[in-house]
Amino acid sequence: MRLISLAMAAAGSLAAQNQNSLSGIALIQNKGSASLSVPMQIIVMLTVLTVLPAIIMSVTPFLRITVVLHFLRQALGTQTTPSNQVLIGLALFLTLLIMQPVVMDIYHQSWEPFESGQVGWQQAFDNGAQPLKAFLIRYVREKDVKLFLDVSHTPAPQRPADLGLTILVPAYVLSELKTGFQIGVVLYVPFLIIDLVVASVTVSIGMMQLPPVMLSAPFKILLFVLVDGWNLVVGSLLRSFYQT
Repeated sequence: MRLISLAMAAAGSLAAQNQNSLSGIALIQNKGSASLSVPMQIIVMLTVLTVLPAIIMSVTPFLRITVVLHFLRQALGTQTTPSNQVLIGLALFLTLLIMQPVVMDIYHQSWEPFESGQVGWQQAFDNGAQPLKAFLIRYVREKDVKLFLDVSHTPAPQRPADLGLTILVPAYVLSELKTGFQIGVVLYVPFLIIDLVVASVTVSIGMMQLPPVMLSAPFKILLFVLVDGWNLVVGSLLRSFYQT
């Protein structure tokens, strides 16, 4: 019984030192302070985790990469090869590679001062939004920004850095969709030519038993392998972000 009491006392002391700690994030409710209560902090954390996939898909290169890879698979005519899991995994790792400098800037400018208590959560959010804004501004089109400024009746700022995330994020999504579709069309054209040639040959010799798409698929895959297509596509996607 004495050992059990000592163990319980040690556990209570450890819990007091790590007051309301959850996964390394302190959930502390200080009396007389303006901090959020523990239940509200948990709700905020769960909300952030819920919308995190949508944020990753919307404000990162993940959007352009997945669109291009989808067009590439459709152009090859391989149906479900590579699978969705493989394409999404590849897009996710490429996104992490491209976004690593931005994430590190957000961490140093926002999270570290907030964790040390130097700034509040509002100031931390503003500091963290600056590197993200700089990244979005590099790839957003002026036409898309103007569209959302007009729709929201927001006056145009004097500097691009003064644009809010509510304008930059949807404009960035539209810009990335257009860029992804443009790259997809360029990828589609060589394989479309192969389909047309094979279809013309099969019709001219009267071979109507097999669909032309089935006959052209091996030629398209062979061409893609011979030119080292995956290296070219992934390299072009990465360079499109680093050279902009």
